[in-house]
Parts: sequence; structure tokens; C-alpha cells
Amino acid sequence: MLKTLKISACFVAWASLSNAQALPDAITDDAYASVNLGEARLGQLLFYDPILSGNKTVACATCHHPAFGTADGVSLSIGDGGIGLGPDRIVDPDNIPEQRIPRNAPALFNLGAHEFTVMFHDGRLEADASRPGGIRTPMDADMVTGFASVLSAQTMFPVLSRDEMAGSHRENEIGRAVRQGLITGEGGAWDLIARRVADIPEYAAMMMQVYPHVTLPNDIEFTDISDAIAVFMAHEWRSDTSEFDAVLRGEGVLTGQAKDGMNLFYGTAGCAGCHSGPFLTDHGFHAMGAPQIGPGKSETFEDHYRDEGRFRVTGNTADLYAFRTPSLRNVALTAPYGHAGAHKELRAFIAAHTDPAVGLANYDQNQAVLPAFDVDDFTVMNDAAQVAAISNAVTTRPVTLREDEITALIAFLDTLTDPQALTGRLGIPDEVPSGLPVPAAD
Repeated sequence: MLKTLKISACFVAWASLSNAQALPDAITDDAYASVNLGEARLGQLLFYDPILSGNKTVACATCHHPAFGTADGVSLSIGDGGIGLGPDRIVDPDNIPEQRIPRNAPALFNLGAHEFTVMFHDGRLEADASRPGGIRTPMDADMVTGFASVLSAQTMFPVLSRDEMAGSHRENEIGRAVRQGLITGEGGAWDLIARRVADIPEYAAMMMQVYPHVTLPNDIEFTDISDAIAVFMAHEWRSDTSEFDAVLRGEGVLTGQAKDGMNLFYGTAGCAGCHSGPFLTDHGFHAMGAPQIGPGKSETFEDHYRDEGRFRVTGNTADLYAFRTPSLRNVALTAPYGHAGAHKELRAFIAAHTDPAVGLANYDQNQAVLPAFDVDDFTVMNDAAQVAAISNAVTTRPVTLREDEITALIAFLDTLTDPQALTGRLGIPDEVPSGLPVPAAD
């Protein structure tokens, strides 16, 4: 007799068990913003160019590389102060970082679709028509207008983060500007980055060709840089040509375990309760008892390793330990899983959600993928009280699944893999205008 497992309905949230849900509509071109290919090509170069980082050693692609499903294959990244790429990245002994990046690097698929109006695991950046520039952000008064989209605006955070791209105030002018609180205006961190780009003739020429308001290099602003990167990501990693998409378009059918898994996903397993719609996300926030590893999220005056998720944005206790529902597009290739990347195996991640409290209590620390770094990554998981707090926030109900049904679910999730999106449309450039090394996997 096969072993049975209980899977939390919010591997996603509780869905009706009496009737299977209908499949979502097929994705059409109308789901996406239009793309200017010249702007996308400019963004491609900027995405792979370390010139945007304080010490000129980290590019967007360092933590979001197509070789690792547009992430980096580790639980928690090492940004500034690292050498190498992906799971092989190591701490630079001559520039030891202060900590790992607190949250798992998310995949970038379909972020150019209109419905993606919330960014980051905690949703701290989102479209809001009542705010200047139509975007709500913790930057508040330091937020500038001019970002073409929320996808463009999200780039403003990594370049200001000491651990991600800015580096230490002791090392470079961008890190110093961030430390001093100089973000906007002349001499602010964003202006310093824009001046670096403007000083490179090839970038200046491309900017003047793409953006009519840029008539001289000095006209280039950070928002121009971020807009181009956003257009590139939207174009490069649009994902709607998977086997599952063929099913939605009436051009194919699933058979065997994949068909069984799809029926479970949209039926008794309840997965579609949260992973709904054509992109398999409700864009909502749910407390699912995901293990907390790494440094957590805290202000400089705080001394803890917790990550309270959405609560840090809203202050609503109902949002404690809740994180945004990720899209499952290409999920088979975007491990590790969870807001802290605590599970390297999809099966283990699903199994842990059979009963979140039990899964959390029995978490296997070997599931983490953490490049060697002399820090304590499991402070929270070794503290029974903190584990209990995470567990107590979970409110979803369990259902019962057999091991073979979990295998079928995984087979269905494999049909969400899109070869075209993984390859990309423009690809990895051989070189970038700054002349700095392009992040490349061995």
C-alpha cells in the first residue's frame, strides 16, 4: 500500500474539493506590453553589465542568469563580495560580504505581462494610482517619477543594496552615497550610476537613439536605464510556449502522469486555489510555513534573523510570515524553492507542505544550497519558539495525497517548462560596452 501524505491546500491554498476547476484561458499577445526591440537590445547589454554595481563586479545577471532558470540556483545569493556564478559562487577573501542576500532570487518569467503589478516576495513595490508615478514603494519621499512600469521601478532596489550591488561605503562612491542617504538628485546614488553609463560612448549613442528626450549624454537618467532593463526582461523571458500552453490553446493534450497531475492540480489537490490564472499565481500572499534560513529581513537597528514577510509592509498581524504566491512557469528549473530557497528539491518542497507544522519541524537543513560562508544560517530553525511562530501563522487546511499523486503533480509541473523562454530571445552578449566581464556559467 502506497504511503499517503497530507498536502496543504495552499501548496497552495484551499480550493473546493467537490468539483475540478476549469483550466485558465490561453495567453494571448494582449496579456503583454508591447516591446521596442531597440530598447530591449539596450536593456540586454545593461542587464549583463557590472557597470551598474558599486564595485563594478555584479550585474543583474549575476543573480538572474538563464543558466539557472533566470535565478542563480542557490538558496540565498552572495552579491557584492562574491566570485563566480550559481552554486559555484564563493566568497571573495579580499572583499568578504557582511551577509548573504536575505531572500531567494526569484525567476523573471512573464514579468512583462500586464497582471504583474506587484514585485518582490513581500510585495513592497506595487502599482498604486494614488501615489506619485503610480507606484507604491518604501522609498516614499526618495521615490522619483519617470519609471515606465513597476518592472522598471524594481531595479532601483538591488543597485542600492549593500549586499546585492552597491557594496560598502568604504569601497566606492555609490556605496557611500547610499550610506549617507543620498539617493535622488545630483550626486545621489542613482545619478552616479547614470553618469557611469553616460560616460560610455556606446551607451550614450544607444540611449539617444532609443529615447527622444535624451539629446545629450548628460540627459541620461537612472529611469532610462531601468526602463531599458525592464523592456529587455519582458521580451527575453516571456513564457507562453510550453506544452501546457499548447493544451490551453487546444493544440495538444496531456497524457499519463502529466494528465493525472493536471487533474489533481485543478481538482482535489487544491493547487489552483492560489496558483490560478494563466500564469499560475493569484499574486496574493499566504503564510505557508516555509523554513526561514539566512539573515532574515531587519532594519539596521534591529538584531534578529526573522523574516516576517508581508507583515513588514502592511503592519497587519494577519500578514505575519505571508509571502507572495510565485508563478509556477518553468518551476521545474527554478530551484531552490521558498522565499528563502530552503528546499532544493521540488518533491521535498511539496512533501513539506503535506502538513506545514510537521514539515517545518522536520526540516532537513541539507535541503539548503548555501555556498560556504562563515555565518549561522539556521538561527531561526534552531529556535523552537521562532519555528512555532512561523507554524502558528499557517491557516490552510490539509488534503491527502499518495506518493504517486505527488509524482503526477511533478509530471504536470514539468509541462510548464518553456524551451524558448529558457533559451531567451536575444541571448547572452559576448561583451558589454563597459568592457567589464559578462557573467557566464562554466
